[in-house]
Parts: sequence; structure tokens; C-alpha cells
Amino acid sequence: MSSEDEKLLKEAKKLPWEERLTHKNWKVRNDANVDLAALCDSISDPKDPRLRDFGHLFKKTVADSNAPVQEKALDALIAFLRAADADAARYAKEVCDAIVAKCLTGRPKTVEKAQTVFLLWVELEAAEIFLDAMEKAIKNKVAKAVVPAIDVMFQSLSEFGSKVVSPKKILRMLPELFDHQDQNVRASSKGLTLELCRWIGKDTVKSILFEKMRDTMKKELEAELVNVSGVPRPSRKIRSEQDKELEQEAMAEVAGLGPSEESPVAIPQEIDEYELVDPVDILTPLEKAGFWEGVKATKWSERRDAVAELTKLSSTKRIAPGDFSEICRTLKKLITDVNIAVASEAILAIGNLARGLRKDFSGSSRMLLPILLEKLKEKKPVVIDALAQTLQAMHKAGCLSLLDVIEDVKAAVKNKVPLVRSLTLNWVTFCIDTSNKAVVLKLHKDYVPICMECLNDGTPEVRDAAFAALAAIAKMVGMRPLERSLEKLDEVRKKKLSEMIGNVGGSQPPSTGSASVSSGGGLSSSVPEITDNFVKKSAASMLSGKKVVQPVTKKGVSTKSGTVKKSALTAPQKASALVEVEDVEPADMSLEEIEGRLGSILQTDTISQLKSGVWKDRLGAMILLKQEIEGLGNLDQVAEILIRLLCHVPGWGEKNVQVQQQLIEVITLIASTVTKLPKRCIVLCILGISERVADIKTRAPAMKCLTAFSEAVGPGFVFERLFKIMKEHKNPKVLSEGILWMVSAVEDFGISHLKLKDLIDFCKDIGLQSSAAAARNSTIKLIGVLHKFVGPDVKGFLSDVKPALLSALDVEYDKNPFEGDAAVPKKAVRASDSSVISAIGSDGLPREDISGKITPCVLKNLSSPDWKVRSETIESINKILEEANRRIQPTGTAELFGALRGRLYDTNKNLVILTLGTIGNIASAMGSAVDKASKGILSDVFKCLGDNKKNMRESTIKALDAWVMAVHLDKMVPYISTALADTKLGAEGRKDLLDWLSKQLTRLSDSSEVWHLLKSASSAMMDKSADVRKAAEASIVEIVRVCGQELVIKALKDITGPASNIILERLRPGVLEESSDSAKMISHGPGPKINSKIGKVALNGCNDRAPKHGGKVVTLRGNQTKVSRQDAMVAAQDFTIQGMALFNLKDSSKEDRERLIIRKHKFEEPRLEQIQDLENDIVKYFREDLHKQLLSTDFKKQVDGLELLQKVVPASGKEIIEIVDILLRWTALRFCESNTTCLLKVLEFLPELFDTLKNEGYSLTEAEAAMFLPCLIEKSGHNIEKVREKMRALTKQIACIYSPTKLFLYILEGLRSKNNRTRIECVDLIGFLMDNHGAEISGQLKALQLVAGLTSERDGEIRKAALNTLATAYKNLGEDVWRYVGKLSDAQKGMLDDRFKWKAREMDKRKEGKPGEARATLRRSVRDNGLDVAEQSGEVIPRPVSAPILMRASNGHFEDPVDRQPLPGMHTASSGPADWNEALNIILMGAPEQAVEGMKVICHELTQATNDSESIAMEDLVKDADRLVSCLATKVPKTFDFSLAGASSRSCKYVLNTLMQTFQIKRLAHAVKESTLNILITELLLWLLDERVPLMDDGSQLLKALNVLMLKILDNAERTSSFVVLINLLRPLDPSRWPLLASGETFSARSQKFSDLVVKCLIKLTKVLQSTIFEVDLDRILQSIHLYLQELGMEEIRKRAGADDKPLRMVKTVLHELVKLRGTAIKGHLSMVPIDMEPQPIILAYIDLNLQTLAAARMLTPSGPIGQTHWGDSVSNGPSPATHSADAQLKQELAAVFKKIGDKQTCTIGLYELYRITQLYPKVDIFAQLQNASEAFRTYIRDGLAQMERNTAAGRTPSSVPMSTPPPVAMNLSSPKLAPMSPVHTKQQHNVIKHHELTNNSLGVELDDAATMPSGDVSPKRLMNAFPELRKQLPIPREDHDEKYAFAAAPISGTLDAIRERMKSMQAAAAAGNTEGGGGGNVEVTMMPPNVLPMDEKALSGLQARMERLKSGAVEPM
Repeated sequence: MSSEDEKLLKEAKKLPWEERLTHKNWKVRNDANVDLAALCDSISDPKDPRLRDFGHLFKKTVADSNAPVQEKALDALIAFLRAADADAARYAKEVCDAIVAKCLTGRPKTVEKAQTVFLLWVELEAAEIFLDAMEKAIKNKVAKAVVPAIDVMFQSLSEFGSKVVSPKKILRMLPELFDHQDQNVRASSKGLTLELCRWIGKDTVKSILFEKMRDTMKKELEAELVNVSGVPRPSRKIRSEQDKELEQEAMAEVAGLGPSEESPVAIPQEIDEYELVDPVDILTPLEKAGFWEGVKATKWSERRDAVAELTKLSSTKRIAPGDFSEICRTLKKLITDVNIAVASEAILAIGNLARGLRKDFSGSSRMLLPILLEKLKEKKPVVIDALAQTLQAMHKAGCLSLLDVIEDVKAAVKNKVPLVRSLTLNWVTFCIDTSNKAVVLKLHKDYVPICMECLNDGTPEVRDAAFAALAAIAKMVGMRPLERSLEKLDEVRKKKLSEMIGNVGGSQPPSTGSASVSSGGGLSSSVPEITDNFVKKSAASMLSGKKVVQPVTKKGVSTKSGTVKKSALTAPQKASALVEVEDVEPADMSLEEIEGRLGSILQTDTISQLKSGVWKDRLGAMILLKQEIEGLGNLDQVAEILIRLLCHVPGWGEKNVQVQQQLIEVITLIASTVTKLPKRCIVLCILGISERVADIKTRAPAMKCLTAFSEAVGPGFVFERLFKIMKEHKNPKVLSEGILWMVSAVEDFGISHLKLKDLIDFCKDIGLQSSAAAARNSTIKLIGVLHKFVGPDVKGFLSDVKPALLSALDVEYDKNPFEGDAAVPKKAVRASDSSVISAIGSDGLPREDISGKITPCVLKNLSSPDWKVRSETIESINKILEEANRRIQPTGTAELFGALRGRLYDTNKNLVILTLGTIGNIASAMGSAVDKASKGILSDVFKCLGDNKKNMRESTIKALDAWVMAVHLDKMVPYISTALADTKLGAEGRKDLLDWLSKQLTRLSDSSEVWHLLKSASSAMMDKSADVRKAAEASIVEIVRVCGQELVIKALKDITGPASNIILERLRPGVLEESSDSAKMISHGPGPKINSKIGKVALNGCNDRAPKHGGKVVTLRGNQTKVSRQDAMVAAQDFTIQGMALFNLKDSSKEDRERLIIRKHKFEEPRLEQIQDLENDIVKYFREDLHKQLLSTDFKKQVDGLELLQKVVPASGKEIIEIVDILLRWTALRFCESNTTCLLKVLEFLPELFDTLKNEGYSLTEAEAAMFLPCLIEKSGHNIEKVREKMRALTKQIACIYSPTKLFLYILEGLRSKNNRTRIECVDLIGFLMDNHGAEISGQLKALQLVAGLTSERDGEIRKAALNTLATAYKNLGEDVWRYVGKLSDAQKGMLDDRFKWKAREMDKRKEGKPGEARATLRRSVRDNGLDVAEQSGEVIPRPVSAPILMRASNGHFEDPVDRQPLPGMHTASSGPADWNEALNIILMGAPEQAVEGMKVICHELTQATNDSESIAMEDLVKDADRLVSCLATKVPKTFDFSLAGASSRSCKYVLNTLMQTFQIKRLAHAVKESTLNILITELLLWLLDERVPLMDDGSQLLKALNVLMLKILDNAERTSSFVVLINLLRPLDPSRWPLLASGETFSARSQKFSDLVVKCLIKLTKVLQSTIFEVDLDRILQSIHLYLQELGMEEIRKRAGADDKPLRMVKTVLHELVKLRGTAIKGHLSMVPIDMEPQPIILAYIDLNLQTLAAARMLTPSGPIGQTHWGDSVSNGPSPATHSADAQLKQELAAVFKKIGDKQTCTIGLYELYRITQLYPKVDIFAQLQNASEAFRTYIRDGLAQMERNTAAGRTPSSVPMSTPPPVAMNLSSPKLAPMSPVHTKQQHNVIKHHELTNNSLGVELDDAATMPSGDVSPKRLMNAFPELRKQLPIPREDHDEKYAFAAAPISGTLDAIRERMKSMQAAAAAGNTEGGGGGNVEVTMMPPNVLPMDEKALSGLQARMERLKSGAVEPM
């Protein structure tokens, strides 16, 4: 080293450590690190302060760019970490990140030291930070850096163990390492995985990681797992544990003990896999999967699938906690579902939830346990297994403890079903076995008595279960708890119990602690050899190198997860769920109770005679009872009680046959008479009836009774009950005769109500196995009847019975051949919920799931190289089909079809034939589902027809026959077409295929798809083979016959050659009829009976109209002429043209055409250029032949063109919409011509056209109406009556597709026509619109003046029509009609009066009500809802608006409103949204027309919820209320902009009506958030002020609706939010929110209007503040006022005060009212106002000013809202204190009474109390106190007192006599001003808010400057003017001090001390007032009433608490 370096190093040592370590010379840095390492090594105390100075330096040193320096830095860091303690862990994150970034890719020595550093960090308890750093390290792109990271994780886990190093994070990192591209990384990750297996178990690692591995990696790890053994033991401890050991050793040495012996190795704590996995959220995917809709479905399969989805999602190992309460309530209902599959799936889902949620599921488990234990009564094994799994899972997961469910267990062991008792005890036994000793010691005292009681049970299974439970308790806690209980048992039971627990005896249970110690000790010697002696440095060292572990790899491929199927769960179920679950098990009821309930219904003698011992008495009583029952009117209510009576007396033990017969007849009468028979009644009777069926004397009535039961509840329930009885009954006749009744029941009711699987199983297992021949014969008859309904498929279920029985069954099958749909049931079931419709198949027979049998081995063997194996596999598949009775489900057959497809190309042809047979068998077994499951295998089957071997083709045809039987031929058409075009098929194959096709077609009478085969069959007509051509011709003939003329013509354009001649020949009517098998003769009647497929009219191009001779049609049977080649070609050309599309809409632009239309209401003759434009459009957009016909001058061709259009219009709705304007222009042109034939045809065509438009949901545009309606109206006065009738009907029809409001304008224009007949028709049409669309044209009623004017015409017909129309108007409007008819002469009035009287009489005769009643109802609807209800059914009607169409900038979206194409799914109401969420999405995302459909659903849901406000549905709506209003608020501007752009106002009405319905429900209105309310109110107010709204269609109604909606929001919305929103809106609105209208109005003027409107809304809220003061959050309102005032600032407030600014005045008014109502308590509501800010908030000065002025005015109230307490005058004018006190008390009482009278709810009580006061104080003049009240209020009180006097005289209280009318509205808001009680008192005045009512527009409130509102800036001068009597008491400041006084009167300090001082002074003044008691002296301004404190305790404590927080700094100032 040179001298310079030495000098440099020497100088550097003087520098601080940080500068040395970051020096630019690497040698200096290196030397510094060496010195630092030496220094750290020399430090022995971890608390040495020097260590703190070094920690932050290492993040830079370890990242040194010089490698040697970096190594020395790591050495220094290692020395530092060894010297430091856990406090150094705070530097771990930044240092570890630096090492990861810079050290892991360095030299090997550097990497090794870096790993050492990481392990030291772990030792210093920074393991979490270490793992976070490793998570970053493994993402390094350089593999060289990843391997050390894995190795250090491996070392840390190996040395410190899983308790210190969390396996959870490592498990999260491993999956991405498994797929790393570097093999070393993969090897290290495998080693780390093996180490994890040592610590947390192999199974745990497998379950978490193996599903994320590739198969190769799985196999390799499986092989390595064999070498993982031994118990892991940490070899290194963290620093804190090391320190503890040192302390213990030091203490031991001090005590003189030797070194402690090595403690035994403890078994490592078992790690729960649950804690290692991340929780999975299942609620969100469950909702997306449609769970809630599925569980409510009526089909059981949909419910099962929904619950199965929950089961699948909840099968995850750990579920994220959430709100599962609703899911559990749903599952609780589904547990009792009548469908076994649904119930068992719900039970399994509960088990999965318990495993995944564990303790989070405990509450739900307690709720579900009773129903689960109750469900144990179910005997189905699948349900029992599911219940056992779920109950055990709930206990294992810790959801339940036996200590918590004692009551539930007690209830279950007392259940009347023995199975419930025994299985409950079995579950208790399981819980005891799996619990620890401590738990059992706590619970045995409760459960031993339960078990001892069950030892006396009458069922052996229950006793055995009780013994087992006692034995389990004894094994856990010994015999001692059982000793006392054993003494109570008899010897036999005591012996049995002793035997079961004899092996335990009196010995103590084994100690788990000692066992663990011994096992640990045993392992202690061997473990160190495994763990300690072999120190592993890398994770790859865990691998076994290149060893090949062959046996393990074979075992590794053991079983696939998920192949174990729960056959019982997937077994097919037939019965669909009932609508509601009915309790069918009857409860016990004594005879005395029955008699008590029937005492008032039946005669006492009847019941007593039924108990008689004389049979004749009983018989007479039965006859009498029958007569009484026939006369009962409420039989439904007492049916069950009557049947219970009959079961008791005479009862089923009756010996007399006649009485028995009468008993059965009475029961039959009841069952056949009642509307709904409870199933409990059948359960009560079924045993007795079944026994009576066995008796020949009572058999007939008993069978009739069973039939009546079946009619009442369905035969399915009766069969189910009979199965149980007949299985166990000892009398064989019960079985045989019961089955005979079943035969008759199946014939009567069919099989739709039966569970066929249960019935067939009963027949097989019971009926056919019976030893009685009669029972077997009856069963054979029953199966034969089933064959008639089910068909041959029933044989498959009976293939395993004895041959003798099979032959007998075959004979019975022949007697009952299969009838299919022809087998119609003779009787029907009355109960709507009793039918069990099969969901398995059309015949109800179940299908089996064979996916479990199609194993991978089977699929593999199908491709085996050995043909014998392949053959055997195919045979095994056929065998599987046979075992499934040739009825299978498509589940899991996709892979099977894929494997069979390969066998169709097998080199062994015999195997191909075998495969074809198997495919046919599968198709037959699967049914129609084979089409989707087969994955196109049919195309490969058709290719087999190309084989030259005949037997191969025959096998293929057989397979095709089976396929076509399973699916319709239409589904096979694409495959047939492809096969016919296949050149490899060969002539023989093509012939066979065409022959097969012809054969199949002969069986069909109709098909919609076969016409596609015409082209393929036509190409076969040119085949070289004559046989193929012949077969093709035959198939073409059949295709033409089946398809019909229209479809064949559609296909003709693609057909050429000889096939076209054949088709044309077959299209002739006679030939086509001859080819039909059903038409054997041709009719010679007046017209030919042509097939429905051909159509009504033949086309022109065919020349196929039959010549008529004498009215008869000459048929072509005997006179068929050959068609020449030329004629055929011409006809073919015509057909080719007609096969093209009728309309060419490629370049159609309807909007461009409509722009050229002049929109006028008046008719004008078409001009030449208009006709030319029409002809050009027709040529451009219509097919050649059609436009030639339409534009022809020959009217006949025009008629032909119309006929062609008539055919295509119904099926071409969308195309017609695009060219409807052209059609309307053409028809209008025809109206102007004189040809009647063509005109009548046009009038025949137009209704069909308009019907199509209506069906498509289309409405005429303005342009379309303008081009057609004027002509139609003008020509409606045609001189031919028939034409006029058609035009009249057509105009009425147009009202369905065009707005009646706008149609009305065209009709009014028709009144000005010169044609009298036209005017008459228009007048009649106005009457029609008044009668049918009165609500829609209500805004145009002034037009009646024109109609009334026609009553003075000379023409009598016109006068008559006008009078009739006005009479119609009178019917709808009542006397209001006179307002619209204008000025009339006396003669006209006389005529109208006579006609109106005649109309009233007619209405009275027809009982149509009185004139105008409908109008009144409509007005009430408008008043209640703000919308015209009738408008809601209107259609979307585009139209222009004269106002400019400009959107507001805030909308941020502009949807093209002129898009008139009907949207998909919106054409019909049935395709609307299905539920609430979908409706909200449509409202939010859809166009306005689509949103209307969503709003319909919302309105329906709101109506349903309103009817039941306490329902769960309402709770759900409340949760979604804000979202709903937010969607609607967003939709408001869209709908208005859409309507302004030319559309109808329908969407506007719907959105306003939906909002109205929402805000009518107060709970929903309160749930709307403030932000949403802000958006909504802003939008509504802006549209109220928008100048374009009145110009819209129904603009006045929309304004009215906006007004009413705004009022409803102010009434029902959360008032605090309303106040805050409106106060915020007083600020200037963003100019971008306004429409840019060209009105020249400035934005300031608009803002002024908007502010005025907001002020009016605040007035509405403020004037009811007195009654709603306690509903609002005063703190938030005061905060909003504070923010408003602070934003303005003092200068701006002064400026605005001078200008009389309304917003500022309104804010002051609100504050004034709050202070007046709350008094000094208002200061307790300043928690959200920063009162300590500098300068002080302006609001504080205003509050103080209001308090002072109100106190001076004596207007402060004791506690708030009443404000009726007044003080007396000064002493000089006042009476004595006693008089003053009495008067004041009476005055206060009167004030309270008047307050009650002013409230609608308490007005009656108030009047009663006022009446009582008048009785107590007769000298007091009440009405003198009401001199300031309105005359209406005084009259109301006067009448009310009179009524109270009458009520008191009659002895009635006010609660029993409610007031008929509420008090005047004005009194609902404030009490009247009271006059002084004594003449010496001075008058007192109140400042009140002037009440304004909302009128038509802009909430209609006009503020009057003269009527000022009380505001906060009340100066003393203004106060003196208002209260002259105060002039004597208060000093009057100068005018120039008025403004200052407002803030100087009561200076407010921002400190706590100042506020306290002010409060003390106020309290002192109040105390002085109390002592004086209203005596002499001047009254101070701050003086309070004697009983009122200046500030209540709440306000004081609130302010003090806030100031203390501010003083301590806990609350930051705003």
C-alpha cells in the first residue's frame, strides 16, 4: 500500500462513520467496513447506544458497487446483527430489500453471507419482513438470484421451524416456482415443498399445492415424498428464547444444580390446514350464478342446481366471513323441500358452510340444528347420509358444542319418530367421542339423564344408541358419573350396559399427557440423527437425485379425485316440488276437544247417538249426520274436525257393516264437497279405508272414497300412503285389493301425478314378490295399465323378474297396447298444487347417470391396439345401457362419443358395425338429448354409407333409424345435406340415403327445415346412376309435399336442371293435392280446398289459376297437359325472381327520405315531383316483379302486388318498418285515384300493415304521419259507405301506433274540409277519441268549441254528429264541458242541454255511473301521483320540437334520440326485465325506450312492497333505494333530452312516476343518500326552469308532475339532507349545467331564478320546522349554514344585505327559526363548527344576536318547538305577581291546546281539552283570544266545541268520536296568536314565516319583498319598530351603529374560559329573574322566563367537552 493510500486511510479514520462508509474511494469504504465489523464484535451489550447509530447505514453499504467492499459490508452487518437485539428489526425491511436487489446475484461468497444475514434477521424475530423480501426475490428475472432465495427460505424453515417461519406465505409463493423455466429453480422449489411436508404434513401440502402443479411435477414429488420421514425439530432458536435459556441456566448454577437434563422432544404442534389457506369469497359468485332466482324456482331441478352451485362454491377449504344469514334462512326452508334431491343438496351445502366458516357459522348452526334433527325422520339413505355428514361437520368445525345444544337434543330424543331419537343419540355419541375429557366432564351431568331415560324407549334402536352414548361417556370420564344412574336400572339392562363398558370398569382413562411424553422420549434418540447431524444448505439437497422409484410412480396414479359419485344424489327424481309445504302428520286430539269444537255445528243428540251401543242408533245418527253435513255452508272449515269425529265414533273398529258403509259414504261426501281437503284428513282415514277395501261388503264404497281422495289431493299422495300400509299389513287382501284400486286410479287419472319409479319399485319388490296369487295378478294388471300410458320402456325396468311372470306381463301388454297421447285421463285433480309433473322425461320414467361407469379405463380400451379388447369394450358399453334399462342421462357421455367416433374408422369392419349398433342404442337410450351430447358424430355415421359392403350400409341405416326416433328429422337435415354432397359416398350409398330419406318423409305431414334438402336432392337428379336419380326424384316429391308451396318457392332460386321441372309440376294445385296421402279426392265445390301451406292466392307468374266453368273448378286429374320446355323455363325464371328478397334495403336511408317531407296537417294534392320521387324509391327498394305491379297503370296488377305484400308483411316486420314511409306514400296516392277495387284492396292491406307495426312495437314518425294522415282524413268522406266504414276503422286503428294527441290535430284540420261527409266523419272521430283516449287529449279540449260551432250548420247530419260528440264529451267531463264549448246561442244551448239530459238518462239505464265521474277519478290520480295514469300505456312517439335541441354539459352523454329502430327484446311486454337488478341495469344502461320496461318492473315491485311494508321485500328495497334513485336521477336528463329531440314524452312520464312512487314510501325516501338527493333535486329544479319543457308534448302535465314530485321529496326525504342540499344549492350554479338556449338571457338572471326556486323549497321546509325540529340533525344544518356564510365573507354579506339578497335572507331565516325553536340549547349543536378559529365564525355572532333579540322580544321557548310562553308587561302596567302567574299559566295551557287543535292527529283531543277549560273557566272569553286567527279557524273551533258538548251529553269520549274533518291547513303549522288574558296586558307580536302554497310552475312560489322573512340580522332599531313596548326598557343605539351592534352586542371568545364566563353571566341573570319573580325593575335583554335556563345541560356539556378536546389538541381545528 502506497504512502498516499495510508495517508488517505489515516485521514479518513477521523471522519464520521457515515462519511467513511460512503466515501468515494473504495479503499476507505472497505477499511471502514472492517473497522465497523471489529467494533460490533467488541460490543457485548445488546443495549449499547452505539449500535443505534449503525443500523441505518447498512441499507447503503450492502448495495456497494464494489464487490470486495460489499462482502466486507455484509461481514459488518453480520457482526452488527449478532451484537444487536430484536430492536434492530426496525431496519430489517430496507436492508433486506437492498440485499435482494444487489447481493443475490453476486459472488458465491457474497450470496452465502447474504443468506447468513437473512437467517440472522429471522433470529431477531423479523421473519415476516424476511418472507416479504423473499417474495420479491423469487420474481427476479435472473434464475441465479431465485435459487439462493429459495435455499434461504428452506434453511430458515429447517432451522427455526414452522412456528417462527410462517408456512402460509411460502405456500403462496410456490405455485409460480413450479412452472419456472429454469430447472434448478424447479428442483429447489421441490425441495422446499418436501421440507414443508415435514413440518405441516404431506396431506396438507398435497391438498393446497398439488392442484396447482403439472402432472409431471406431481409424479416427481410423489416419488420424493417416500423419503420424507421423521419428526422435525427446530435446531435454532430466536434471540429472545436464547436469552431465556441463558437465564435459566444461570439460575440453576446459582442454586447449585448441575446442568439440566435434556428435556424430552415434544411432538410438534399440529398445523391446521384451515389456517394456511386464504379465505375465498363465495357470496359474490353465488349471486352472479343466479342463486336467489334458482332457489325460488318452481321446478325442482332448478332449485337443486342452484343449491348445488352453493355446495360447489362452499366446498373450498376456507370461506371468507360475510352475511350468510339470508342464505341460511333459505337453506332452512329447502331442508324441508318435498324433493329429496333438493333437500339433500341443501343439507350438504350446510355441511360445507360449517367446514369453511367454522366459528363464524356457529350462530347459523344453532338456528339450523333443530330442523336438521327433525329431518332425521326421513328414511331415504341419501338424506340420512347427508344429515350425518353435516351434523358431524358442524361439531368437528367447532360450530356447535354439546353444552350449547342440550335443549335441542332433549327435544329431539322426545320426537315421536323413533329414527329421529336413535340417530340423534348416535350423533351425540360421535360428539362425545371427538370431544376432549374436559368438555365431557362438563356435559355428562346433563346427558347421562337423557340417555338413561332413552333406555326405557320402546324401540330397540333407540335403546342401543342410548347404551352407546353412555359407554362413550364412561370411556372418557370413567364409571363414577354412572354409578347412581345404574342403580335405577333393572338387572337385564344393567348387565347389558356393564358388558358394553366392562372393558373400562373402574380404571381411569389413559393419560394423554404421559403418552405424549413417552412417545417424545422414544423419539428423542432417533430424531437428532435425522435432523441435527445432517445440515442441509440447499433445498435441492432434499431430493433423492436420479433414483427411479418405480413402485411409487405406479401408486401415484391411484384414483382420480372427483370420480366417486354420489349415486343417490344424482338419482333421477320425478316429482316436482309443491308450491307450499303442508304438514300432513295429524296431531293427537281427544274426543272431548272434538266435541267442544263441533258443539255449535252439530246437534248434541247426533254425537251422543254415535256413541250408543245399539247399532240402529248409530246407523240413524250416521244418516242424520250426513244430512247435516249436506246442509253446512262452511264445510271447508270443519272438514278435518268432522273426520276426526268419525274416526273416534263410530270409528274404524265398528262391527256393523251398514254403519261402516254409512261412515265411508260420509267421508266420501266430505272429500268430494270441500274446496281443499287437508292431507291430514287422508292420513287419518287411509288405514281404515284400506282395510275396508279388503272387505267385500265395504269394498265398493271404500274404493269410491279413495278415488274421491285422489280427486281432492292427487293420486300421488294416496299411492304413497298406501305403499307404506300395504308393505307392512298382514292381510294379503289389503295388498291385492289395494292394487286393484290402483289399476282403476291409473286409468282414471293417468300417470302425470304419480312417481313412476316408486310405483314400479313397489310392483317389483312387493306386488310381484307376494306369496298371494291374487296380489301378483293385481300387480300384473297394474303394470299392464302402466304400459298403456308409458309404452314399451316400462319393460326395461322389469327385465330381472321371473320368466313366468314375464310371460304373464307380455300377455297383459298385449291387452293394453301403448296409446301415447291418445290415452287421456278420465278424471281431473281439483287441487292445483297436487299434480306432480315429471321432470325426467315425457313419459315420466327415470334416466340413469352412467358417467361413473364410463371410466378412463373404458375410454382407453376403446383405442386399444388389440381388436379383442376393443370389441369387449364396445360390448361392455351395450351392457351398461342394458343395466340402465336403456334410459340414460347425457351427463358424461361426451368423451364416450369422442371415443366411439374413432371406432367408426376402425380397420376391422366388424367392429365398425358393432359401433354403429352401439351408437343407435345410445341414441335410443338418451332420447332427444343425444343431439347436443353427441358432438357431431352423426356426420361420421353418414360416411359409413360410403362403404361398398351391404351389411355395413344396413347397419348404418339402422343406426339412423334409431337416431331419427330419438330426435326429429329436422335436426338431422344439416348432416343429410352434407352427406348428399359428399363425393366419397358412392352411388349405392347415395341411393340408400335417398331411399331412407323418402321413407322418413312419408311419415311426416309438416316440416320447417326439410326444404333445405331440395338443392342437395336436385343435384342428385343429375347423377350418373339411374337408381340414384330415381331415388332423388322420389325424395323431391316427398320434400315438396311436406314443406308446402311457400318454402319450396323460397328454395327454387338455387335449383336448376330437371329438378326444377319436377318441382314446378308438383306445385300445381291438383298434383300437390294428389300427392298427399290424406287428400284422396279433389273437391268440385265452389272453390278448391288447397293445402294450408300453399296459401290463399296463387302467384301470377305460374299461370296456375284454374279456369272456372259455371262456378266449378275444373281439376287437372283427367286433363293433365305436359308443360313445354319454354313455358317451364319462363315459369322457373319467374320463380327465381320471386325467390329473391322482396325488399332491397341495403342502401335504404329512411331519415334522409323523411327530411324531404313537408309536414303539414292540411291535405294537398300530390305534385308531379312527389310522384316521381315515390316511383324512384319503389324501383330502388322493391323487387323487380313487385315494383312493376305497384307502378302499373292496370289496377289488377296493383291488386296482385298488394296481395303479394299481404303475404310477406306479417313475417317481415323489420323490413316493413324501414320502407313503411314508401308504402304510406303509395297508398295515399291510391286514395287520390278513382278506382274502387284498388282502393278497397288498399283498405284491406293497411290494417294488416298497421297490425304488424303494432306487433313490432313501432310508432309512426311525424314525417310518416304527415305524408299519410291528411290524405286519409280528407278522403274519409268517400261517397261509398263501405269505403267510409273501412277508413273510419283504419283511423281508429292508427290511434294505437300514433299519439292520439297528434292524431287529434289532423282530425281538427278535417273539420275545415269542404266535404260535408268528411266533416261528419271527423266529428265522429273526435267523439271516439274523447271516449277512448280522453286522458291523452285532455290538453286539447278547447277544440270542442269548433265542434259546438257545427251545431248551427244547416246540414242535419253534421248537427247530429256534433251533438253526439258533445254528448260523449259530457259523459266524460260532466258539467265541465260547458267550459270548453265557447259562446253559444240560446238555441244551441237548448239543443245541447236536451242532448246532455238524454245522455245522462242513457248512462243511468246502462248503469255507467254519472257524467264526469271518470274525469274526477282521473283528477284524483293526477293529484296523488303527479302523472296521468293513462299516459303510462302510451308508446314511444318521435316528434319534432320547436325549441332548440341542446343538451346540458353536465350530462356528459348524448344519445341519438332519432334512432327509431325497435330494440331487440323490447317489442313485446313479455320480454321485459325479469327481476329488480336487471331492471335497474336497464334503467341505468339502456336507452329511454328500454328504460321504460325496467321502470314498469320497478313500479310493480314498489306496489307489492307498499302492500306489505313489514315484509322482507321492503327491507331489500330499502337497501337498494339509493341505487334506484341514483339510476333514476341519471335517467331524468336523458329522457327529457330524448323527448326534446323528437321522441314522445312517455319516458319522461315514466321516470317521474317511478320517482313519485319511490318517494311516496317514507322508508325508501329516508334511505336516499345526501349526494344522490343533491343530484336529483338539482336536475328537477333545472327542468322546472327549462323554457323548452312547456313546448314539449304534454308539457303542462310534465311541469305539474315535476312540481308534485318536488313537494313529495321535500315531505318524505330525510330532512337534514334536504336542508343541507338546498343550502348548498344557494351558491351560484355551474354555468355548464344550463342549456345554451338562444334566448338572450344572461346566466346571472338564470342563476337568480334558480336561487329563487331553491329559496321557495327552503321556505316549504322551514315553515314546518316547528313540528320537525327533533327529526333533523341540527349540527349538520348549522355546519352548512356556517360554510355558506364563511364562503361569502363579511364584506359580501354587508353588500348583499344592502341589496336585499334572497339566498342570504333565507339562510338567516333558517338560522333565526332554529334559534327561536331551540333557544340557548342551539349552542350545544355546534360540534361541527370550528368555534375556536380566528377570526371567529360568522354564525356565532348571528346566533348571539338572534338569542338577544328573541329574548328581548320574549319569544324564546322553554325547550323548543312550542313557543307559546309569553311574559307579562312591566310592573307599572301589570297586575300582582299572583295574578300574573295564574294568567300566564292559563295562557300557556291554552297555547298547548291550540297547538293540539292545529295538528290533524290530536285535533279531537285538543277540542275536548278546550271544552273542558271553558267548563272550568266559564268567564274566560276563548274567542277573544283568537282575534288574530283566521275566520275559518274560529268557525272550526266554534263547531268543534258544540260537537264536544253534544258528545259529552251522550256520554261519548273523544277517542270514540273522531272528528270528521281536520282543522284548517293553516293551523297545521303554527298556533294562533293569542290576545292578552287581561286588559292590562300589552299585545304581543310574532314574526312568522309567511306561508306560501306551490302553484303551477317552478314550485309556484313568488317571494314578495313587502312580506319579509325573519332573518338573523335583526338590529335593535328594527326590533323597536316591531315591539313598541320595549322602547321604554332598551337603549336605542344610533343608526350608524346598527351594523356594528350585530356583532358587538355579545362578543364571543374562542377560548373555553370566555364561554364559561358568558354562560355564568347568563345563569346569574336567570337566577336574578327567579328571585324577582316578574317584579319591578327594568327587564334585561338576556332575561329568561322563570322556569327556563339560558342553556340546558346538554348544550353546556357539549360545548365544554368540545373545548376541552380543542385545548388538549385532540381535535384539529377545521
